[in-house]
Amino acid sequence: MNAFIRFVAMLSRLCGLAAGIMLVISVLVVCQMVVLRYVLVESSIWQTEFVTYLLLSATFIGAPYLLLTKGHVNVDLIPLYLGHKARFALALVASALSLLFCALIAWLGFEFWLEAWTNQWHSDSMWEVRLWIPYMAMPIGFGVLSLQYVADLFSLVLRHEMPFGISEEDIE
Repeated sequence: MNAFIRFVAMLSRLCGLAAGIMLVISVLVVCQMVVLRYVLVESSIWQTEFVTYLLLSATFIGAPYLLLTKGHVNVDLIPLYLGHKARFALALVASALSLLFCALIAWLGFEFWLEAWTNQWHSDSMWEVRLWIPYMAMPIGFGVLSLQYVADLFSLVLRHEMPFGISEEDIE
């Protein structure tokens, strides 16, 4: 079980690295587009669409790393007032529901990607990007996010981490 948790953590870190690289590339392409349009007074064809798809991909693919590092917004008002057993039960229910939601989105995202792949969809822009490429980010991101939720559930059940990261000493 610990090997699975470590493997998923490594996968989530790789997703975080990929998302960071996508953000850096997006910034560089926007800078290139600004120079091209306003300094050289030439048109940009692909840059806006490329940056849009890359930022969306970074969001989906970066989500598992965000969950791994507990970097998401977490309102802990209710867990702070609950006892340890109720907090543990709430953490299990919240993680299980989140896992179901993410697994559903991963599956629907995969079907959407497959349809774009099978039907050879292209964007309506002048660039005509093959849409299966940017659509791939949703099933990958939500698939790894689902695995991270499974790893978090195992960590919670095996007592490797406290529910919501709150120990009894934190409350006192």
